[in-house]
Amino acid sequence: MLNKNQIAQRIAKEVKNGQYINLGIGIPTLVANYIPDNLDVVLQSENGLLGIGPFPTEDLIDPDLINAGKQTITMLKGSSLFNSAESFAMIRGGHVQLTILGAMEVSENGDIANWKIPGKMVKGMGGAMDLVASAENIIVAMQHCSKDGQSKLLKKCALPITGLRCVKKVVTDLAVLEILPEGGFKLLERAPGVSVEEIQSKTEGRLVIEGEVPEMTFD
Repeated sequence: MLNKNQIAQRIAKEVKNGQYINLGIGIPTLVANYIPDNLDVVLQSENGLLGIGPFPTEDLIDPDLINAGKQTITMLKGSSLFNSAESFAMIRGGHVQLTILGAMEVSENGDIANWKIPGKMVKGMGGAMDLVASAENIIVAMQHCSKDGQSKLLKKCALPITGLRCVKKVVTDLAVLEILPEGGFKLLERAPGVSVEEIQSKTEGRLVIEGEVPEMTFD
């Protein structure tokens, strides 16, 4: 199975030149460390940052520079800071081409639940609801199963929904999966050493398997 950094590294291969990208809290923020140097992309954070770089080394930490997840970040040449109203105008205006989010559940129709567990304290929904309603492409980074072994790739989400039919692709610690327009998780790649049978047994939603499924590569 992949660790969090490997999930982020695999997602970085989905990034395309020229994109404006929002990285959600958790695993998605790690993607900033793996974007190839030959790509010219701009990372956006909904608290008012444009042009985020990799996480800082110890000598570069600035407590005044944080992303939406309260993590310290670096800023690249040409970066800008602005208020959250302008940031959400960017998001709602459709100017973010790719959003990478964490999730607690994803359904086979591309629904996502990632903001609230009933009965537990929630600090707020963050920017997720705006992001899933506005981005051209949404990729989810998540664990395939919960800590008690239950699948998080479901026929139907049980937790409160953040957005309907919006997720295009999911990268977990076991697999890369595409959400099909007619519904279902199409298995594109397996984590090294993970079998199709294991992925099948840990996916509650409809899993579509076509031909040989290759292992992920990280070059």
